[in-house]
Amino acid sequence: MTNKEPVIKIRKLKIAFGSKIVLNEIDLDLYPGETLAVIGPSGTGKSTVLKVLTGLLKPTSGSVVINGQETNDFDEAQWDELRKYMGVVFQYSALFDFLSVGENVAFGLRRHFNLPEEEIQKRVQTLLQLVGLPDAKDMMPSELSGGMKKRVGLARALAMEPQIVFYDEPTAGLDPVMTMTISRLIRKAQEKVGIASLLVTHDMESVFVAADRVAMLYNGKIVQIGTVDEIKNSTNPVVRAFISGQELKKED
Repeated sequence: MTNKEPVIKIRKLKIAFGSKIVLNEIDLDLYPGETLAVIGPSGTGKSTVLKVLTGLLKPTSGSVVINGQETNDFDEAQWDELRKYMGVVFQYSALFDFLSVGENVAFGLRRHFNLPEEEIQKRVQTLLQLVGLPDAKDMMPSELSGGMKKRVGLARALAMEPQIVFYDEPTAGLDPVMTMTISRLIRKAQEKVGIASLLVTHDMESVFVAADRVAMLYNGKIVQIGTVDEIKNSTNPVVRAFISGQELKKED
């Protein structure tokens, strides 16, 4: 990975709310074509990283470079332009109840691009095929199971052919079989489309299937970053405890 320029480069990122430090000067790189999982117990700042990278939260200090652009002083218009190259798969799918599956997938295309209707429909159908829902275009979100909603959410995130996709706890609330289905789908999408993906999760089974590298956050710091095998075989007691399912208490 090191011979490529990162699509995301985070240096000494600090997020503090008053005296409470959520992220304490972390460094992180995301490279083209890889899936990087950010793991750690609840409350350690995993979702905060996503908020910073999507422009919803301004760093207290440090540097965040996305696609070669320093984003710290971006205004909303600049963030909107950058978001055209990003897809987000939300924890609870966040589908629009009043739109069909096909219209949900097409939503970003209609909002950000002036494409012929034929092109939009072709892309929607291709993506629904990719996520294993080729006949779901005219269904409404209320007709879908939790796992189907996650898959539609993934199709919507990929619709604008983003360079980067962010996954926020994509397997939360799913049974083990559907968790594996979604995890394999993340891997399949990455291999087929070649995007850079950042996966925020505490689900280690999903990480072992979907990720290339793993960064563990604990008490606002990255305690280890490495390949899936390096994390599986970690000698760091905090990492070992977390991946084996032991409770880790967050320091005050």
